[in-house]
Amino acid sequence: MGDLELLLPGEADVLVRGLRSFPLREIGTEGWNRQHENLEKLNMQAILDATVSQSEPIQELLVTHGKVPTLVAELISVQLWKQKVFPVLCMLDDFKPQNTFPIYMVVHHEASIINLLETVFFHKEVCESAEDTVLDLVDYCHRKLAMLVSRSGQSSPLEEENSQDTTPMQELQKQAELMEFEIALKALSVLRYITDCVDSLPLSVLSRMLSTHNLPCLLVELLEHSPWSRREGGKLQRFEGGRWHTVAPSEQQKLSKLDGQVWLALYNLLLSPEARSHYCLTSFAKGQLLKIPEIWEQLERENKGKWQAIAKHQLQHVFSPSEKDLRLQAARWAETYRLDVLEAMAPDGPRCGYCSAGATKRCSRCRKEWYCCSPTAHRECQVKHWEKHKKVCVLATQDDRAK
Repeated sequence: MGDLELLLPGEADVLVRGLRSFPLREIGTEGWNRQHENLEKLNMQAILDATVSQSEPIQELLVTHGKVPTLVAELISVQLWKQKVFPVLCMLDDFKPQNTFPIYMVVHHEASIINLLETVFFHKEVCESAEDTVLDLVDYCHRKLAMLVSRSGQSSPLEEENSQDTTPMQELQKQAELMEFEIALKALSVLRYITDCVDSLPLSVLSRMLSTHNLPCLLVELLEHSPWSRREGGKLQRFEGGRWHTVAPSEQQKLSKLDGQVWLALYNLLLSPEARSHYCLTSFAKGQLLKIPEIWEQLERENKGKWQAIAKHQLQHVFSPSEKDLRLQAARWAETYRLDVLEAMAPDGPRCGYCSAGATKRCSRCRKEWYCCSPTAHRECQVKHWEKHKKVCVLATQDDRAK
């Protein structure tokens, strides 16, 4: 592993071996939360290893222990929960959480898994080890990219100003919407890595991408609308590394990373010999081509008509934690998200929590949020950002005193 290690090799092996799929009813439970924390550690270690160009044991462990299908199943499971259970939960009359942190962890779970898959799917053997679940993953990516295209031309939620009048649940729903955008962009990268493997993909996967979903047309739509680019104040901005950046005039003609992903996927799907060749439709080939993804349909069948019951169960047993439970959870997350690891993962150094400019100063209370370099700008950004940062700051300082 890299010089800065979050996990020792033996620890990573134990965490990967322990990965399993959870029923929808158990999402958000203590066992599920433990696995979510483990996935975050694996995710961060995989990014650290890739950043320093070292060997990548996380990817190797996932393949060795056959856990890539488990990750795909968990990814689709939480997406289904967000689509079917989360809206019902929000409409329950007695659902008035004082703290939305436990629900945010569930909403964030999808982002954690797709980020891990984006990191490891660069390696062809990872894609191959997904086996039949690659069909489900292709469907998942198609849903995300179709959502991006359908929202083109609409006002991006990322452009909205933070309001001090929103309730915790409204703020959570807004954060979930913002997260969807980043998840979709990572799904684009995962799809591109899948198309890199067209020479070894089952016939059913290639047929799914070319015939069922007509992905080349969808990718052309993405190129045309380029949802990761926008004009703000007459300046071109691109979304990279989790934030919008203003593009210098000298850089505007260069292809962005996301544009490049689309072009590479188009090349793989349209010009590779495997994609252009005509398959002999034997009875076996027909059976392979007619295979459909299983995870989404199976989960829907198992839970059909139970969405409200699941929501009520989770309201009573999962998303109404005591103050003690919240503090224990916060302490575990403080241990998971070590500051030195997060700083090492940042591609361009610390950024101001309010204006995203380069930062060298931290919040004087919790020492966890960054602000602008100059004293004047630092104070101005800290004051403007305080309403948003206050809850996290107070919780962090209370936990430190408790220790």
